[in-house]
Amino acid sequence: MSGKAADWSPGAYQRFRGFRLRPALDLLAQVPGKLPSGDVVDLGCGAGAVGAALAERYPRHRRIGLDASPAMLAEARASGLYDAVEEADIGHWQPGAAPALIFSNAALNWVAGHDRLLPRLAGLIAPGGVLAVQVPDQQAAPSHQLLREISTALFPDRFDWTNWTPEVLPAERVDTLLAPLGALTLWRTIYYQKLPPQTAAHPVRAFTESTAARPILARLEPAEREAFLAAYDARLGAAYPAGPDGAVLFPFARLFFVLHRPG
Repeated sequence: MSGKAADWSPGAYQRFRGFRLRPALDLLAQVPGKLPSGDVVDLGCGAGAVGAALAERYPRHRRIGLDASPAMLAEARASGLYDAVEEADIGHWQPGAAPALIFSNAALNWVAGHDRLLPRLAGLIAPGGVLAVQVPDQQAAPSHQLLREISTALFPDRFDWTNWTPEVLPAERVDTLLAPLGALTLWRTIYYQKLPPQTAAHPVRAFTESTAARPILARLEPAEREAFLAAYDARLGAAYPAGPDGAVLFPFARLFFVLHRPG
């Protein structure tokens, strides 16, 4: 996670902890258990949701949690699952020594300039080490497209998405950037998440409000937020109709890649 304008809310983010943790575990399952010497870095560690899995998998490696959010880092530190936690901007972070593993779950999508960022992170890895990344690949879905459409329609003085491009690169571009640097495994998964009913919001809004919608909501006054969220809820109801029990089946796409650097 990245960004300083308004800090993250660990409680809001962890409301859907199970849905957000599963992709991290799916990513970790594709990382070898044996690594060279060096730290294991949880890049964009948030509140430390992956800390327990990393500690179990790599008990002999020093584990570092890195994030830009003080509130999230406080949670990660309190977990006791990391040997150290550091506040840093992913886009400019530079380790003191080459890590054995850079593991990043749903964090790089908050950082611009992946054409430069991905090769730079790969270059930081120790020989024989691994870069493992998962990023949401959801920007073309109604859940995210509606955020752009509604913010432009309601507040054209503040939101103009005309020249916007997704931070997450197409898989073909990731392959072009990283395949020459080592053995690359690349895949995309759609998770069909059954979101529970909500009393005051569409279930998809409850899921995105603490993540994808956050940069937009941060720029709105309270009354404007209410107007925006009401319009968002209405449009989500058509795009993601609720079942008889009020639950919603929410397809959510994620892109994964694991790069093994030559030894």
